[in-house]
Amino acid sequence: MSVIESIRKTIGKSIDGTLFFNNSFPEYDEEYVRHVLSDLCAQGLLERIAFGIYLKPARSRFGVVYPPVNDIVRAIAVRDKAKILPTGNTAMNQLGLSEQVPMNMEYITSGSAREIKLGKRTIKLRRSVPKNFEYKGELVPVLVLAMKAIGKGNLTNEHLGIIRKLIEESPEEKTWQSDLQLAPAWIRKTLTNLRKEITA
Repeated sequence: MSVIESIRKTIGKSIDGTLFFNNSFPEYDEEYVRHVLSDLCAQGLLERIAFGIYLKPARSRFGVVYPPVNDIVRAIAVRDKAKILPTGNTAMNQLGLSEQVPMNMEYITSGSAREIKLGKRTIKLRRSVPKNFEYKGELVPVLVLAMKAIGKGNLTNEHLGIIRKLIEESPEEKTWQSDLQLAPAWIRKTLTNLRKEITA
């Protein structure tokens, strides 16, 4: 079986919505794989959604059905061996602090910056400073980025109630104190007070 046939067979057996990268076939030369995947795009088997990122598309009568944005972002993080966190309105929406689903999904990354178009939506990955990725837990770093986006003077009682519930559901006992030390002072104080209310 030729390299092209082998790659085509693997893609053919995969489920719709699977992502492929130039390094998805480590047994073959990446540059050669890139040419093969590009040819398969021309044949309609794949769709290129960004440089080096290909999708086996699921289709409906409305067009291509893209996988969830978080699935795409996680796949990129694994491929790049990078850390990626939602920021801005994306972080707020993921935590339930905003009901507005942003058209432009914003993330910070320890890897390469890039922009990915998914129909009318865009995923923006912005390279950020290492300090933003020093957190050990999963909740606090996203809370910090969401609260920064909201702003110190704009936190409402509704916001605080949602954050309190998030802390109750994910106390992250082992990483809480060390992660708090990385947060800006006003966020550290707010989260500390909310946790005291829970444990009182």
